Amino acid sequence: MFFKKEVTEIGTPKLIGRVRNFYPRLSVAAIKLSGVLSVGDKIRIEGGNANFSQTVESMELNKEKINQGNTHDLIGLEVENVVREGYKIFLLEE
Repeated sequence: MFFKKEVTEIGTPKLIGRVRNFYPRLSVAAIKLSGVLSVGDKIRIEGGNANFSQTVESMELNKEKINQGNTHDLIGLEVENVVREGYKIFLLEE
């Protein structure tokens, strides 16, 4: 049996990165980017039992706050739920 993937009213999701590590005490995910991500962007995180959306409030690169992460950067991103290595990060484009 086939199921239709949930369609968001925000726009078409674009794979922007993957979770490399998760730090539960800080609720921060280390994410390897495969594209450009900026503060204020809306993202969707999918993998395992996780399937949630959130807005990027802040990012860090080498323990310094940044407004934009570029392709191949390994950034720190505070997340609202528990994530695991390999979870996919999608940019929700408008």
